[in-house]
Amino acid sequence: MSRGSITPARGLGAIAAVIVLVLLSALAAAIVRLGTAQQQGQALEVQSARAAQAVHAGLQWAQYQALKGGWVACAGATTTLDLRADTGLYVTLTCQSITYGEGESAPGAPRTVRVYTLDAVACNSTTCPDNARAVTPGYVERRRQVQLSDG
Repeated sequence: MSRGSITPARGLGAIAAVIVLVLLSALAAAIVRLGTAQQQGQALEVQSARAAQAVHAGLQWAQYQALKGGWVACAGATTTLDLRADTGLYVTLTCQSITYGEGESAPGAPRTVRVYTLDAVACNSTTCPDNARAVTPGYVERRRQVQLSDG
């Protein structure tokens, strides 16, 4: 080897290839993680829509029970509907009612009207609402309240 000649550097391409592979694998891991989070979010969205429909169905059932069925007085009546076969959810229904004097139906005959307050809570736990599971991932709950009268 002569003093004036310089040998070219070797091995720089291998280091660059390793860096590129590490960066690509990190990008692939981030994409997989994002896809998983998206799937979990969509699954919760579907469960949320089912809970909304279960609350609606439970309130319709409770309205019938209050006006035509066995809850005519409904003084604090509570029941839980098991809709797991259809939606995977339970619906807890509560009924309160108050009777009001609403003028007269005929001269001298007082008219009474009963006002019902129906409360429905749908969730994917055995008891609704479930405060212990409310802070856990995957718990879905929807609540709706309706007031109606028989007059």
